[in-house]
Amino acid sequence: MKPVKVGLLGLGTVGGGTVNVLRRNAEEITRRAGRGIQVTHASARDLKKARICSTEGIRLTAQPLEVVNDPEVKIVVELIGGTELARDLVNRAIANGKHVVTANKALIARYGNEIFNAARKQGVMVAFEAAVAGGIPIIKAIREGLAGNRIEWLAGIINGTGNFILTAMRDEGRDFADVLAEAQRLGYAEADPTFDVEGIDAAHKLTILAAIAFGIPLQFDKVYTEGITRITRADVGYAEQLGYRIKHLAIARRAAAGIELRVHPTLIPERRLIANVDGVMNAVVVMGDAVGPTLYYGAGAGAEPTASAVVADLVDVVRVLTSDPENRVPHLAFQPDALSDLPILPMDQVETAYYLRLQAADRPGVLADVTRILADQDISIESILQKEPLAGESEVPIILLTHRTLEKNMNQAISRIEVLSSISAKVMRIRLEQLSR
Repeated sequence: MKPVKVGLLGLGTVGGGTVNVLRRNAEEITRRAGRGIQVTHASARDLKKARICSTEGIRLTAQPLEVVNDPEVKIVVELIGGTELARDLVNRAIANGKHVVTANKALIARYGNEIFNAARKQGVMVAFEAAVAGGIPIIKAIREGLAGNRIEWLAGIINGTGNFILTAMRDEGRDFADVLAEAQRLGYAEADPTFDVEGIDAAHKLTILAAIAFGIPLQFDKVYTEGITRITRADVGYAEQLGYRIKHLAIARRAAAGIELRVHPTLIPERRLIANVDGVMNAVVVMGDAVGPTLYYGAGAGAEPTASAVVADLVDVVRVLTSDPENRVPHLAFQPDALSDLPILPMDQVETAYYLRLQAADRPGVLADVTRILADQDISIESILQKEPLAGESEVPIILLTHRTLEKNMNQAISRIEVLSSISAKVMRIRLEQLSR
């Protein structure tokens, strides 16, 4: 059979990596897909820019619509990023009857419902494995490998930049701003790091994972999102003393009243495997009722790790080019008419444990005042760490770990604690998860 012709929108790091992987592993990929896969068209903003791949045999253009509209192209691979232009190009490709592969998590998180609906009507596939956790096949694992399970929860380190920063803060005792500057020098963080350090990137990915895990529509606007910019090296050190590590965690959990969707700094027991995922690496734990906890670990970004996922999607699409569209694996794992209307819980209805750091006056009765406020809100304390004041200092840090309670109870308690005359600063609150059954 003739090779399937592929058009790339974007020929940067991931696009170049995709070309290299397809060419280097052409024989193996053909054996797996049943047909060859060739990149024959590509668009790029700067046609004179040096590439990490050879462009021999590829028709280059600065106009992505030329690729999308070319009748020879059977599969369009969208790698330009952003949302508005990418949305227009993907919808045009679908309208033209072309299958689509994308690594664009923001596009899927924000517009996936619309895109998948259009794809179903046209009988084409939209594959997006590379949109979450780079080269880790987490979407296929949940959608297909764990299809016999009721997913109870998942928790992931799915942003390498944030994980790099927290790892360096712990291992080297450095401040957030210092490590962020290094991450920018190394190319791990953008000049504007907001998407990474404020959790927006992770929230995009969590939106996708939750939809597949629970059979719900994509609902990015309902994800609670909190960044790591307020984490201090002192917090990292106190967590270590208490047997925990701080990770920027994305959590989706099935609760009695609905689904929790949240991204925030989280204390995790240091004995958990995911607590030992360091640097720019990603990992996701998925809890299924039949299989129990499973861990997926690997590179969350990079040219060839991400290209690995893009090529895997291309193989999947080629395998089913001639199959009945009604019998393909659904985009969000569940049949479209079987998606659930389970509500997404507001954050104040989420139950979790907490790490609290208070800056308190060094005098009798302070701790009693704090514990009384917590008791009034039905919050029980698991452990307390109180440091001696430094010479000449009149204040001390007090570290509290609590048992699980509703977020609204903790919000009320913190509001009352912060107005005490003995407390001189905002209470530092980090949520705590055991990640056990």
